[in-house]
Amino acid sequence: MRGHRSKLVLAVCLSVVMAVVVAACGSDSSSGGGGGSSGGAKITGAKTIDPKSMDNAKGNVTYCTGKDTSGDLIEGVKEFNKANPNMNAKLLEFPESADEQRNQFIQRERAKSADCDVFESDVVWTSEFASQKWLYDMTPYVESRKDEFVPSTLESVTYGGKIWGVPRVTDAGLLYYRKDKVKTPPTTWQEVYKQAKAGKGLVYQGASYEGLTVNFLELAFAAGGKVLSDDGKKSVIDSPENLKALQFMVDGIKSGAVPKATTTYMEEEARRTFEAGRADFERQWPYAYALGNMKGSKVAGKFAVAPLPGWEGGGKAGILGGHNSVVSVYSKNPGGALKLVDYLTGEKRMTRNAVKFSKTPTLKASYADPAVKKALPFIDQLKQAVEQAKSRPVSPVYSQVSQAIYKNVNNALSGQTDPKSALKQAQSDMDKALATF
Repeated sequence: MRGHRSKLVLAVCLSVVMAVVVAACGSDSSSGGGGGSSGGAKITGAKTIDPKSMDNAKGNVTYCTGKDTSGDLIEGVKEFNKANPNMNAKLLEFPESADEQRNQFIQRERAKSADCDVFESDVVWTSEFASQKWLYDMTPYVESRKDEFVPSTLESVTYGGKIWGVPRVTDAGLLYYRKDKVKTPPTTWQEVYKQAKAGKGLVYQGASYEGLTVNFLELAFAAGGKVLSDDGKKSVIDSPENLKALQFMVDGIKSGAVPKATTTYMEEEARRTFEAGRADFERQWPYAYALGNMKGSKVAGKFAVAPLPGWEGGGKAGILGGHNSVVSVYSKNPGGALKLVDYLTGEKRMTRNAVKFSKTPTLKASYADPAVKKALPFIDQLKQAVEQAKSRPVSPVYSQVSQAIYKNVNNALSGQTDPKSALKQAQSDMDKALATF
């Protein structure tokens, strides 16, 4: 048994993969929040995975994930196979789009397919997948390691009174800026846009997909907005606070502070634009830090990162991102699947991911590692941000809720509709989805 398994209670170490951006360090995280409840209705009859099943596990295991652009999973699976000669783990990569990854998993689960033993699940998919009873209940296993993790990361796998996966990576947005052009990082979004307009601009994830939902909510929550009522049954997105945030984003594109092409950008397009030197600011996840300093990047050594700024006259907000490792109930090798998850979420692997791939560890122990502090100079701020991060709206129909946000927000950003009409339509779309459960 490896060290972390021999200790039932380790120190809370999961510093949630770069949820940094969430709230500036030292902030009181007084953002609005999405609404809904992470508790959910009690789920009964789910299959529970036995922690002891991994002790003598062997055979084949497939880990399904989106495109591994960083390479941390590729390396992790390779090392797992070397350390476990009786196991043969492989990676099955889906398209980069989060929506397509979700669809790939849903198709397989509905067909009761064993293609995916383990799935890299976005933090917002827990309630949907768990309510369909597609996931193993991993409560006994996670409880034995519970004190290793940052509480906010565990909330992302908890629904209906049970724990459905293991936090592997956490995330939150950061403000990347050209330190050779910007002396001090702006503390408000208003100042970011002002400086961006005077320079080469700001890029972010503005395409019609999940990434835009996050980018919008970071501003909307800071401005005091909400998405769902506290009981999660009604939409409240059509509000003055949310309108203020959306109008601000639209005005940013009209003024040239944000390039129009940003409305088509996902993570990689934004990253490449910034690394090519065509923007002074970028809202991005922590994974891009290491890539931006690699050979070939025109901004290597010329940029720095800071927590997301606040809203002028308002608060600061960040959105908890990241991915959890979940085990499919249709896996033919659940013990082997758990063994792979156990390895990929261990301290050694977490630390390696942070040092080499800029992945924020979900385990506290990794934060104190000298190599991590050297590789990620902003790690302490990241940890604080992750601990204070807010989850997106919790709902079994979150996919439809998010779709209502990003489609209508993108319509406003691209000039197809006005902000007020976009929010009105978003609220209507959400209420229709919420009425189905």
